[in-house]
Amino acid sequence: MTDPQSWLPPTSADAPAPAFGAYGPPPGGGQPPGWTPPPRPGLIPLRPLGFGTLLWAPFQVLRRNPKATFGSALIVQAAITLVTLVVVGLVTFFALGRIDSASASERDAVEAGSIAAIVLSAIVPVALSVIASALLQGIIVVEVARGTLGEKLSLGRLWRAAGRRLWPLVLWAVLLSAAVLLPAGILVGGVALLVALGGPWLGLGVALGILGGLALVAGWIWLFTKTSLAPSLIVLERLGIRRAVSRSWSLTGGYFWRTLGVQFLVATIVNVVAQIVTTPLSLLFGVAVSLVDPNAAFEAWIPSIFLYVLTIFTALGLGAVTAVIQSATTALIYIDLRMRKEGLDLDLQRYVEAAGAGRGEGLADPYLAPGA
Repeated sequence: MTDPQSWLPPTSADAPAPAFGAYGPPPGGGQPPGWTPPPRPGLIPLRPLGFGTLLWAPFQVLRRNPKATFGSALIVQAAITLVTLVVVGLVTFFALGRIDSASASERDAVEAGSIAAIVLSAIVPVALSVIASALLQGIIVVEVARGTLGEKLSLGRLWRAAGRRLWPLVLWAVLLSAAVLLPAGILVGGVALLVALGGPWLGLGVALGILGGLALVAGWIWLFTKTSLAPSLIVLERLGIRRAVSRSWSLTGGYFWRTLGVQFLVATIVNVVAQIVTTPLSLLFGVAVSLVDPNAAFEAWIPSIFLYVLTIFTALGLGAVTAVIQSATTALIYIDLRMRKEGLDLDLQRYVEAAGAGRGEGLADPYLAPGA
């Protein structure tokens, strides 16, 4: 006769314990033992970055080390503005004085010479702007790279690190500017010549201007996106300009639209925020002036000076924030693409683990190019 309890399931004492995972994940939905998430010692997690991370991480750069990042950008922006005001302002002041004091017979020659002097004086701040912008880009690249490893460098160390690669960065900025200005100058000259000829050439000049302008914009977008990683490569991998451009071209292969999309969205966010700040400020200033001086008792130039000074300080702050965020975006895209294509995340994890265990001395820079 069958035992009436033979149909009951075995008790825990009788049955062997099932292997882990046989009946699904452990209670609570946790990860299996032994799994650990990628480390995040600093700015970002050490794994390929999602689209959202690429959008918000540049703003974290400002929060994480504001003295070194925003401070550097503010110094650079203030230096450019001060040199522009002093050099161009003084030259313009003396040039206009010469025109006023010139006799009627000499006025045309003096005007031509004064205008030439003002134009030439503008070259000085433009040249300084190229150098300062290249330095700032290098500073932010170093900050993002070391911040990813959990390191927080002082302003002085950042400037020294970026200064070692300053002149390749400046040369690249000059070459990129020439690639923009030279085709634009040729197009403008060609359109102006056709328009000057008149007649049937006028329509051709207009068509050339529209189609050529669209082609130039598309070409600039493509060129900037494909070469946008060059400054990061020049600074972090210590490459020359030719190799940096070639490697930027290779790293962005297959990720063109992602790279362009991140850069475009971040730039749009920054510009929208800047407009939100500046537009109400301008409106409120106009209302405040009318309330304080409803009868225009003050001289007309006093409100203008106040408005000009306020605009300068606002532009300095917003320009500094914009420069930091946009440079940080490019540096983060560079790190992300190397993680995806070259396994940089594994190199960074090994570096962080060794540094945390006190074995950081003598370690090779994890950002150096393979085989460097």
